Amino acid sequence: MSKRVRIEPIAQEIDIETNGNLLSILMEEDLNILKECGGRGMCATCHVYIQEGMSSLSPIAKREQRTLQIITTCKPNSRLACQAKVIAEGVVVELPVGMYIQSIQDIEALIGRRCERPMLHPVTGQTLVEVGQIISRSIVRQLESIDLGIREQLAQTK
Repeated sequence: MSKRVRIEPIAQEIDIETNGNLLSILMEEDLNILKECGGRGMCATCHVYIQEGMSSLSPIAKREQRTLQIITTCKPNSRLACQAKVIAEGVVVELPVGMYIQSIQDIEALIGRRCERPMLHPVTGQTLVEVGQIISRSIVRQLESIDLGIREQLAQTK
């Protein structure tokens, strides 16, 4: 039997099989959600907020809890979409505002433009470039010192 999940801020309703994880529907809808750890709950790239229906999801396991602790934008209603299985109706998912950066080249391609959405660190969720900020070569140089090495950071959390 399927359950209906609402995704905000895009106001889209999607059906998901009972015990299906939230990541599967986000990937299905091509919502630019990353899954750097392959859905094992070890990175923060599928971090979402649950506006409603937290009790309609599977409980948070220890691995997910450890990963959530490293996310700077974590709130009490945070979940990893790869670990949250839908078990009942009433789930409303809020996608984090911003764009996860996968490499410095993502930012270099935008030099000279104003940042339209916050650019976020792929593991911690920390805002690296604020909305409205002009992306310059000096910003790129500053960010080059920030470790975006997702694989290396995942190895440290095991």
